[in-house]
Amino acid sequence: MVGSAGPRKGGKKSASQTREWAPRFWTGMDFFAWWRLLWRNGFRVHWRLWHHALFITLISIFHTVYRWWQWPWVGWRANRTQIEHDPIFVIGHWRAGTTLLHELMVLDERHTSPTTYECLVPNHFLFSEDFSRRWLNFLLPAHRPMDNMPAGWDRPQEEEFALANLGLPSPYLTIAFPNNGPKDEAYLTLEGLSTQEVERWKRGLMQFLRQITYRRPKRIVLKSPPHTCRIKTLLEMFPGARFVHIVRDPYVLFASTANLWKTLYRKHGMQQPTYEGVEEYVFRTFERMYERFEADRELIAPDRFCEVHYEELVRDPAGALRTIYEKLGLDEFDKVLPAVEKYIAAAEGYRTNRYELSPELRDEVTRRWAGFIRQYGYSTEDARV
Repeated sequence: MVGSAGPRKGGKKSASQTREWAPRFWTGMDFFAWWRLLWRNGFRVHWRLWHHALFITLISIFHTVYRWWQWPWVGWRANRTQIEHDPIFVIGHWRAGTTLLHELMVLDERHTSPTTYECLVPNHFLFSEDFSRRWLNFLLPAHRPMDNMPAGWDRPQEEEFALANLGLPSPYLTIAFPNNGPKDEAYLTLEGLSTQEVERWKRGLMQFLRQITYRRPKRIVLKSPPHTCRIKTLLEMFPGARFVHIVRDPYVLFASTANLWKTLYRKHGMQQPTYEGVEEYVFRTFERMYERFEADRELIAPDRFCEVHYEELVRDPAGALRTIYEKLGLDEFDKVLPAVEKYIAAAEGYRTNRYELSPELRDEVTRRWAGFIRQYGYSTEDARV
């Protein structure tokens, strides 16, 4: 058996831990973005989920109105905000430990990150966040469904969800209609797109980050697995950006990622998923991601790049984080250490989820990901996590 990236605490779950209902990711879209998503997928919403589609349609109208209201209040000022410090990007494949590393990096009071609310309601969070965080906390589950890690409006979140909710193309839109096949695959690497399409994507990301900076003028730590294969474009936007790349045992990675997509299709899709082709999608996406990453990693200056193994991070979080700070030239780690130790103490007793990996799939991982296994020093023997 193999384990996932997320912790799961032993013992009996509380009522809050068993609360699983959550709004679908697309609940934050404005009317136009939501309508385009429905149109592209032929309105193939499963009949049992039409009430969700109707709810999202109705609330999308409010998002559109609030977006218009935000502009005269704060939107125009936020869009002129300068980002003084180039971001730190936490990169790596899904389930490699990017969430854990992201949350550890944001413990530094000099750093900030997009929150769950800002990523799921990106059209008007500057206008509505204070009210919503106070009165709408019940809408989120206590823990993420794929790995039982804590969830909440204020927790760090990956900005790919914000881009999707802003109406930009994203591979994550596959989750909405999983039976219709992968969507926007070119936007995984941003290769093969026109200059206009890439520039539109850049503007969307930059505008979102300006708004984050307007709210909290600190260095932003970003975490989005697709950024692993967008290095060239990100450096065009932020020449001084720093990157932390995390890797994990590929056998664990494969099983956990397949479970991730199945969970998201089930929890956030607008169809009853068949899960057809999930394993091949994991294989192919991984291969595209690391082909592009290995080609572009040399573009990053050595003093702005650090690599860490997930296994090292969970064995000694404070030590791994200290190494990251030293390699990236981030000072004063000793000031961050008490917050890191408190975080580690709070997570004590958690254990990872575990999944079966068939011999056939294990052999396929060994065959197709052999280069990654060799490069990052992993064994083809059974994983022990």
